[in-house]
Amino acid sequence: MSRIVNILLVEDDLNLGFLLVEFLEVKGFSVKLYRDGLTAFTGFQGAHFDFCILDVGLPKMDGFTLAKKIKAINAQIPIVFLTARSLKEDKMKGYEIGVDDYVTKPFDEDELLYKINAILNRSHLSKDPDNNTFQIGRFQFDFQNQLLETDEEKRRLTERESTILKLLCLSKNNVIRREQILTVIWGENDYFAGRSLDVFISKLRKYFSSDPSISIENIPKVGFILQDNS
Repeated sequence: MSRIVNILLVEDDLNLGFLLVEFLEVKGFSVKLYRDGLTAFTGFQGAHFDFCILDVGLPKMDGFTLAKKIKAINAQIPIVFLTARSLKEDKMKGYEIGVDDYVTKPFDEDELLYKINAILNRSHLSKDPDNNTFQIGRFQFDFQNQLLETDEEKRRLTERESTILKLLCLSKNNVIRREQILTVIWGENDYFAGRSLDVFISKLRKYFSSDPSISIENIPKVGFILQDNS
């Protein structure tokens, strides 16, 4: 992170709240803790925040209402819900508001950290208009429109293919670590996400197979290099 990310944390369980503040601040974030939705909303209006972590069952103003009010002021700010409620209806309600993800209590702190970093990285990628078009050998890649094309062919990529390819392009001819890609795309670094990543890498290799100057090299246990020798 190029600058400190300011997090609004709203949690009425003070023990959990203090533990999360300590954990996130050790990881380099700046965190402001509030115990109820009403006070948190007043605090949000009076300060700058980059990210929100909201409990759902809050006194004075519940998490859903708070999220709506926050999104009305800043529609782009990422929000993660902390909740003991895992009902599908609750999750759908949150996603309709524009919440980015859910973490169900009890949870692992590292899981929350992965989700925060993944959302922040996705947000950074989507807001980076100066780095949305790339020349790769004889291919042109338009990240914004998920388009990979040459003079002879045109291919529309999936969202995940596009994001993986952009990460490779941003580190072209240099190693990008597996963990970085997994955190950005899946929010976690586990076996199943790793296998999925390998499938996507194989697909991208096939897309570039017509240009021998391009390769995606696997560095075992480290990451990948998009080599462009054109």
